[in-house]
Amino acid sequence: MSDQKSQEFYQRLSQQLADDRSWPATYMFKFIVPGIEERIEAVCAFFDPAQAEIRIKNSSKGNYSSISVTLTMASPEAVVQKYQEVSAVEGVISL
Repeated sequence: MSDQKSQEFYQRLSQQLADDRSWPATYMFKFIVPGIEERIEAVCAFFDPAQAEIRIKNSSKGNYSSISVTLTMASPEAVVQKYQEVSAVEGVISL
């Protein structure tokens, strides 16, 4: 995704989140990553396990893993910032 398109996407997401709920709020992040332990750990490292509920489910063949992270976020901007941080992990798909 180009920088311009990603900026537009994140601005739209932030606006939708602001319209949908009051903040702070509980938010569930969802990611798909290659089923490589280092990549799974890299995504999980962006979240404090003391504050977040992290669930990992591997695909039937183990090629991919689904990671769901639920935690309280302060604002739509904080959600967008977290998505941007996690996007640095190679092969991650944010849902």
